[in-house]
Amino acid sequence: MIKNIKHSKKPVIDYYIFIDYSSDLIGYNIIQKEKIAEILPKIVKLGHYKEERHRRTYLAKIKKSIGKSDLMPLLYKQKIVHMKDNILIFLEAIEFIKNNDNCAIFLSVDNNQFNAFTKLLDMIPHKKHLTIVKESSLKIGSIEYRLSLIIDNMLVIERVSK
Repeated sequence: MIKNIKHSKKPVIDYYIFIDYSSDLIGYNIIQKEKIAEILPKIVKLGHYKEERHRRTYLAKIKKSIGKSDLMPLLYKQKIVHMKDNILIFLEAIEFIKNNDNCAIFLSVDNNQFNAFTKLLDMIPHKKHLTIVKESSLKIGSIEYRLSLIIDNMLVIERVSK
């Protein structure tokens, strides 16, 4: 006897939100599904700053690369603030989630901020359209992982330039 197995389809994501922090800064990026095809070729060279052997050279190269590639206009929304204003970042992300209740949203949150953010997120109803993961659970090389490197590198650039 053959059983019919229903394969659950992965939902088509409309927006990707990445919340990350680096020492005293926190920030987020919101990326539309339609812009991913344009963004991915521009972020091929991005990697994790901590894993780089020649950090100064890497940082200068990435800063120049981000500037030349016109990556910023492709992001739907982006913000970086000091860590003391992390509630502002959380509230803006939650407000976006609430306002886009009819869209499938993928949300990646830094491991250190995950518990605090999810407690705030519990205040809003209708979270069926939301997929939330810790940053460490992103599969290396996946689209989500590569997109998360944008905010990661932007935070490092901002932190080092101050």
